[in-house]
Amino acid sequence: MADSDGFQCVRCGKPDREPLARTPFPNELGAQLVSEICTDCWEEWKQRQMLLINHYGLSVREPRAREFLVSNLRSFLFGEGEESAEIDTSQEGNVSW
Repeated sequence: MADSDGFQCVRCGKPDREPLARTPFPNELGAQLVSEICTDCWEEWKQRQMLLINHYGLSVREPRAREFLVSNLRSFLFGEGEESAEIDTSQEGNVSW
């Protein structure tokens, strides 16, 4: 794991950021997050994730919902894949799978 001296987050690009202290997932994605994402960007993601879960009424027990969240995480933090899902507050209560 990188130490905080000289760590630069791939999302925000700011030097001397604080890296994540531990892996959030016990897999390759978790290792990538620890080595490339700062705590500030991770906190932004957690807020975004909460909005997505609430807006789309996701149950994280469902594989399809977890895949949706991982896809959005990759887009939000690493710029991979498709753009992040939109949260349209004018459609509140009208979103269905």
